[in-house]
Parts: sequence; C-alpha cells; structure tokens
Amino acid sequence: MKKHNFSAGPSILAPEVIDNTAKAVKDLNGIGLSIMEISHRGKDFQAVIDETVALFKELLNIPQGYHVLFLGGGASMQFCMVPYNLLALKAAYLETGSWAKKAIKEAKLFGSVDVVGSSADNNFNYIPRGYMIPEDADYFHITTNNTIFGTQIKEDIDSPIPLVADMSSDIFSRPVDVSKYGIIYGGAQKNLGPAGVTFVIVREDLLGKVSRQIPTMLDYRTHIEQGSMFNPPPCLPIYVCLETLRWIKNLGGLEKMQQRNEEKAQILYDEIERNNLFEGTAEELSRSLMNVCFVMNPDYKDLEKDFLEFATERNMIGVKGHRSVGGFRASIYNAMPIDSVKALVDAMQEFEKKHA
Repeated sequence: MKKHNFSAGPSILAPEVIDNTAKAVKDLNGIGLSIMEISHRGKDFQAVIDETVALFKELLNIPQGYHVLFLGGGASMQFCMVPYNLLALKAAYLETGSWAKKAIKEAKLFGSVDVVGSSADNNFNYIPRGYMIPEDADYFHITTNNTIFGTQIKEDIDSPIPLVADMSSDIFSRPVDVSKYGIIYGGAQKNLGPAGVTFVIVREDLLGKVSRQIPTMLDYRTHIEQGSMFNPPPCLPIYVCLETLRWIKNLGGLEKMQQRNEEKAQILYDEIERNNLFEGTAEELSRSLMNVCFVMNPDYKDLEKDFLEFATERNMIGVKGHRSVGGFRASIYNAMPIDSVKALVDAMQEFEKKHA
C-alpha cells in the first residue's frame, strides 16, 4: 500500500534514488563491493565524491573561489563552526525560528551577536522586514526555511557583509545566486539525501582571518585541503546525495524544481484557504514552499485528533505538526509527488463533508 510521506525529516526520497542506492549497497558499479564497504580513499569512492561536487557546482552554478564540503555533525555543528571560523568581534543574525535561535546561542560563545530582526513576537509566523544589517559585523546569518513554523526567505538577500545561510530544508528547491553568499550549509535529510552528511559551500577568501586557534576538525581549511577526506566521510549518505543530484538534473534542474514546488504548494495553500475546517499559520508573504503548516479552525478545534486519524487511515504519515506548535504540517520537499499533495487535499475535502 502506497504511503504518502509528509515527514519533515529525515524525509521523502525519489523512488529511483532509493532503487539506485539499493543496487549500489549490493554492488557499486559492478565492482563486486558495496558502497558501504569500499575505502573512502580508493578510486571508486573518489569518483563518487568528484561527481557529487561537480553536480553541486553545475546545478547551483557555483562561481570560482568556492569549495563544496561534506562533513558530519549536521547543521547543528555548523552553528558552532561558522562563528569559530568567521566571528572575530561581532556577527549579525536574523531570528526566524527554533533553528535560528540555536545558531544565535552558539555564536554568542565566540563574540557579540546583534539580532537585527525577529519574528518571535508572533510565534515566528512571518519573516522580518525592514531590518538593518550592520556593516561592522563579520557576517550576517539567516535561516532560509523554517520547518517548524512554515516560513521561508525565497530571495537572495543583498548584504553589505558576508552572508551565511542555513539552507538545510530548501537547498536545491530553487535557483540560488551563490555569489551573494559567503557560506551556505545544511543537513542533507530534507531535499538532498538521508541523515548523516552535512554539505557546506564556503568561499575560501573568508577563512583564516580570526586570531583564535581553531581545532583541526572544526577548521574549514582542514576539509578544503583534504577534499572532505580528513577522516572517513559518511560514504553511503554522500552516494544518496549523488543519486538525488542526478535525479534533479534529469528532471530539468532547479528552474524545473522551483516550478514543481510552487505548483504543489499552491494546490495545498488554496485548499487551506477554501476549507472552513482549516487555517494557515504563516503570513501569506512568508509562506514556505517546503513546509505547509496549518491548524483547525477554532470552531472545530476538537476535531484535530480525528483528522490526524483520518489522514493516517488514508496512508498519510508525518502530517502532525511539530510538538512545540501543534496542528498540522505537510512537508512537500522536492521528492514529494504532486499526486500525494492532491491526495491530502482530497482527504481534507472528504473530512470537511463529513464534519462541516
């Protein structure tokens, strides 16, 4: 029975990505060994990581002077590594949700932090506007998509100082002007691959400017010099990323991916607005294309549990909202097929006929 996987992460992968990875787990390219057992320093895995880096650069049109790294520790490790490597005196942060708050907490260990804008006043249901980026800060950090609250920064900000972005949950969902960023990082487990590998795109000329000593494993220059091979990298998750990037390229690249994502999101947001049982939680201008968050209309609040059971009976998983906010959340990342979105809309309409 087909499951409709709306989980926020680790999340849905394209079927052909799973199928091709399953083949590589048994036998990588006919070499008689599994991707899980080959040496990370052998030519067979070097070919995997080389192609993965090349597709990163091709699909995102990454300019010269940037490096693509594959590390461990998730985005949470990057909350620490970014200020360790870049923060000399002061950094600027935009506070748009739980993950941004965690990044701010880590940065305060290394210097002064200027929170230039926050949407905490309304439970992070919008992206702040009209803030000023201090030109004397070492960098400006943003979280482009907020999975818990369903908001998203959909454009590339013009920043007078190096721009750092946590793109864990919307990387490869749209074209990005990488030249406007100093660092882009994220966990793979939303749009790119399974949990276990973190990508970092870093502009090399930003590094080596802080006076503090940086532990070897936390210094981006270590991983640049060693081609992400300072210690054994997460080989299997990197291979899944490669298959995902091949899938994106075969579909037509990021312009096509953005078109697909906008179409899926519009179908679901239109139903939320039409259906008297439900209400969206994010401000319209800030609504995420990746995580659609909604709640029951207050008049039908007692039906929340019933709808979750109703959706589960129709093979939908992961629709329950984050424990910190409640309600519902449909994560419709790149690999989510439009048929699953339509199935959720059908369920919402059927539930409305039953209860409204």
